[in-house]
Amino acid sequence: MAEVLEAMQPEFEDETPINPFDFWQGANFKLKIVKKDGFWNYDKSEFDSVSPLLKDDDALEALWKKEYSLTAITAADQFKSYEDLQKRLKYVLGQKPARRVDEEVFEEDNSRTQVSADYPSSKPDFASRRAEETVTAAVGSSSDEDDALSYFQKLAES
Repeated sequence: MAEVLEAMQPEFEDETPINPFDFWQGANFKLKIVKKDGFWNYDKSEFDSVSPLLKDDDALEALWKKEYSLTAITAADQFKSYEDLQKRLKYVLGQKPARRVDEEVFEEDNSRTQVSADYPSSKPDFASRRAEETVTAAVGSSSDEDDALSYFQKLAES
């Protein structure tokens, strides 16, 4: 990736910037592998001279028409909002406690109680319901997401 950025934004003034992805003014990438200190190293890789991808314009157009559109996977609705990501990060880092399932259920029950305040017989028993929800949440917390969150929370604490 660094080589692509160097080709598009050269480090030295005597080098001409190129767009390696251009069909007519692009460049092929020469991958050079060297063993350095016992490990494979790709630092000698470079771009070739500027040249068209193919000689025939009709072949270039056919190739261009075979490209897939990336707008479906890069659309805004494919990503979480900044606020959601920030909330999740703070939770993982232990900076802000996340709302527990039993607290959300408790708030839902409160809103139902306010609506049905005229009917005392339909008032739910919060203590027993909350205990049931806590047990259910504790038993059902073995999902992959909870495991990942607890792992990252332990990392943040150490």
